[in-house]
Amino acid sequence: MPPCLRRPPVELEIVIPAVNEERRLPRTIATTVDYLRGQVWSSAVVVVDNNSVDCTNDVPERFDDPGTPVHVIGCSEPGKGAAVRRGIVTSTARYVGFLDADNATPVETLDKVLPLLRHGCAAVIASRHVDGSRFEVEESAVRRCGGWMFRRLTHLTLPDIADTQCGFKFFDGPLAREVAAGCRVDGFAFDVELLARIVRAGGTVVEVPVAWTDMPGSTFSPRRDGIRSMADVLRISLSR
Repeated sequence: MPPCLRRPPVELEIVIPAVNEERRLPRTIATTVDYLRGQVWSSAVVVVDNNSVDCTNDVPERFDDPGTPVHVIGCSEPGKGAAVRRGIVTSTARYVGFLDADNATPVETLDKVLPLLRHGCAAVIASRHVDGSRFEVEESAVRRCGGWMFRRLTHLTLPDIADTQCGFKFFDGPLAREVAAGCRVDGFAFDVELLARIVRAGGTVVEVPVAWTDMPGSTFSPRRDGIRSMADVLRISLSR
């Protein structure tokens, strides 16, 4: 690994993929760091700047806490999947995962996640579609319809997972690095490919309920990204 990508070892690394997120990212980092400071395990935040043209790359510098460092690395390949993959494969943490820059899923969800990972689960993911979940702010009708269609497609590959797209997923570090290195999807369907590869490797994926909020300012375009993501899911399904 190039020296510029090496980071001090910690028990947990949280990857935040970001493109032009200078407005939303500060609140998300602040909330995340405040939570991590109160935990007994060592941790760090890694922002992966995905070709931003605003000041996203400068945001992590505002958080100077040696106990919970905030790193920033770049990713020249466009796409959320490419950014998440780069964050995972450059990690050396025992556990690694990612959350979205919009802070739609409360970071306190980690209270449920870490015990399950320590118990041996390969992946623990937040889900908006299991018992106990709720929408604090609902999605638009267009996104709800698109989400329903997308879930039907993902069930071809992952029939036992209710929600592959909630942006809050954490993994056993060594397995995640091995699996992510082989992933080829760069867009929003990366989550599906990563989970599918973990399942094929014999890993256990557990969903936990979440209180989710549809935040304004999403970079996801139903027309542009929705069609591409569905095509990627079909390719993943056919490659089994």
